[in-house]
Amino acid sequence: MKTQEHTHCLIIGSGPAGYTAAIYAARADLKPIMYQGMQPGGQLTTTTEVDNFPGYPNGVTGPEMMEQLEAQAKRFGTDVRHGWVTAVDFSKTPHQVTIDQDKIVTADSIIIATGASAKYLGLPSEQRLLQSGGGVSACAVCDGFFYRGKEVIIVGAGDTACEEASYLAKLCKKVTMLVRGEKMRASKAMQTRVEQTPNIEILYNTETLEVLGESVVEGASVKNQKTGVETSIVADGFFVAIGHTPNTAVFKPFLDMDETGYIIKDPASTKTNVAGVFVAGDCADKTYRQAITAAGSGCMASLDAERYLSAL
Repeated sequence: MKTQEHTHCLIIGSGPAGYTAAIYAARADLKPIMYQGMQPGGQLTTTTEVDNFPGYPNGVTGPEMMEQLEAQAKRFGTDVRHGWVTAVDFSKTPHQVTIDQDKIVTADSIIIATGASAKYLGLPSEQRLLQSGGGVSACAVCDGFFYRGKEVIIVGAGDTACEEASYLAKLCKKVTMLVRGEKMRASKAMQTRVEQTPNIEILYNTETLEVLGESVVEGASVKNQKTGVETSIVADGFFVAIGHTPNTAVFKPFLDMDETGYIIKDPASTKTNVAGVFVAGDCADKTYRQAITAAGSGCMASLDAERYLSAL
């Protein structure tokens, strides 16, 4: 038989959005319970240097920042737990959440902060250099600064790839854009912007075979899919811009989402279509995807949850 408990406020996810929501909820004496999910600390745990979060004049590593946020949430009384949500039932109140398939938590309010996972090519060399902080990134705005005056590669063909290539071109000596197909999927305006930027070189029909470098990125081995010719490109950084997957599948039977799985919220708040369920961070944000915007939305979700509970 599954064990069961009840809480006023349940927070699902533990990145900047979840921890900020926890800090505010705990300070409001909501006694929140947080389940950290499959990646405690979220995407920032794979980021070596965070230089653009206010309050860190000398920068901070992603894991260190998440440890500090967790400690702050715990200091105010958040019950931070390991585990992830395997099922939910939002059809009745209190809402019901199943943890690790063997425990049921009912909650008067729920804040979803499960984030989104960047898509990568899946190459062993890419993953090795990503995990070691050796120069593989899925966020040009986060990490482009570290490559000022250097040469970088970016993989992708959509609007996001074009936006990130344009951003990198302002900082880097040269940007080589790798497009697998014969043309981009980006809007015409974005394509034109990239094509007219002198220090962006676009290579079509180009597939990445391997990211080169032992401890840091030194370039990439690529193949022209039309000619079959393999070449090497020298670069100091390797950016992947092929999309993100919001971690929201478990909520799909109950929450409104867009075609790619991002949770749709009320434009003026963090409310979802289910009363008492709120959303914060990258699982509802496909535009900004920054630690600071996620943290801000976590604050908003907690305030919305507090107001909802006080009206019950």
